[in-house]
Amino acid sequence: MIYKIALVLIVVLVAFMFYKNNVTPSYIGVADGQLSPMPSSPNAVSSQTDVEDKKVAPFTFNSIDDAKKNVKRVFAQLPSNSVELEREDYLHVIFTTETMKFHDDVELYFDEKNKLIHYRSQSRVGYSDRGLNKARYEQFSELYNGLK
Repeated sequence: MIYKIALVLIVVLVAFMFYKNNVTPSYIGVADGQLSPMPSSPNAVSSQTDVEDKKVAPFTFNSIDDAKKNVKRVFAQLPSNSVELEREDYLHVIFTTETMKFHDDVELYFDEKNKLIHYRSQSRVGYSDRGLNKARYEQFSELYNGLK
């Protein structure tokens, strides 16, 4: 009997993770010039947070058109990603991890007034990402800054 209960719990957990991994989170987007706040879990980074271990630096630009071209060139060099949504001042890109096929959401907000690109990256599933979002930011940063 206990094995049946355990099996049902495992099936429910896997189904929940599958659902969560394949549905765009409701917090995605920009509101009043701000990307969403950081979750309590350690699986996210942002240039618009005061949480020290999750804070990353924004990127500068002179022309929004050139910045978007450069950002797209960087994404073309990074593995397993696709642009989900593009607006004049915003880009949402989904990265898929190689092994488990988990989705991570990367958002870029192009702040025209301050000439900054704000960056936010968060895993959809799980508590810890073992530093993957921070490593992705660092790789993005190196490639983007190398294009300037």
